[in-house]
Order: sequence, then structure tokens, then C-alpha cells
Amino acid sequence: MENSGIVKISREELLPLAEKMSNEKRRLIIMNGYIDKDGNNVVVYNFDVDGQIITYECRGCSTLPTVTHIFKGAAQWCEEEISEMMPIEFEGLDKSGRLFLPEEFDGTGQILVMPIDDLKKINENKGRDYSNQ
Repeated sequence: MENSGIVKISREELLPLAEKMSNEKRRLIIMNGYIDKDGNNVVVYNFDVDGQIITYECRGCSTLPTVTHIFKGAAQWCEEEISEMMPIEFEGLDKSGRLFLPEEFDGTGQILVMPIDDLKKINENKGRDYSNQ
């Protein structure tokens, strides 16, 4: 598959596009999000269109409509991850809970990154057993 470019779309164009792709039996490959250097939310939707990866980009939105009712699990995990890691909400998304961050995380400060062995030691002290891993 080749990437054949990025198409910028508005929030209002997202659902009609997703419905069109679904009706044409196009596969949602992946969604991802990031905050650009100017502080804008960017969410991209990558579709397989006849062997080509077509990327659609929504930029600068704090809310987007969910597409989980159209693409099911292919979209749900991505939307949950993006909304947990970025200041963006997907309207209508039924979240299953935190994927990565602790429930008490309020979004301030930095996320602690540490070696997995150190993390296992901390969790073992909390009674979690990792002996079979």
C-alpha cells in the first residue's frame, strides 16, 4: 500500500465521509492523533481505498463525532486512546474506562516513563504477581 496524500476535512465532513467509506466497503486502517507545534489537535483517519492509503485530517477541533457506530472496534480503541492522551472528546463514544493512565490522573504534570523492570517492582509491592512473565 502507498500513501497518496492527506486530505483536510472539517468536523462537519467527518460523518458523511465515514458513512461513504463504509458503504463503499472501505477499511478504516487506523486513526491517530497528535498536537501540532502550534498547539492544535490533529486527528487523522487512514482508509484503504483500492490498495492506496488515503489520509483524512481534522485539525483544531476539541470535539469530534465518534465513528464507532460505523467502524466498531477499528475506531473505538483509537478514539479512546486519543481522548485519553489529548484534550479532545469524541461525542457519543461509550468509553470502557482508562486504557493507560490511572483513574486519578487529572492531566497535570508529566507522565512518568520508567524501565519495565522498575514498574514491575512497584506493582509487585502492590501485590501483583509477574512471575510468569
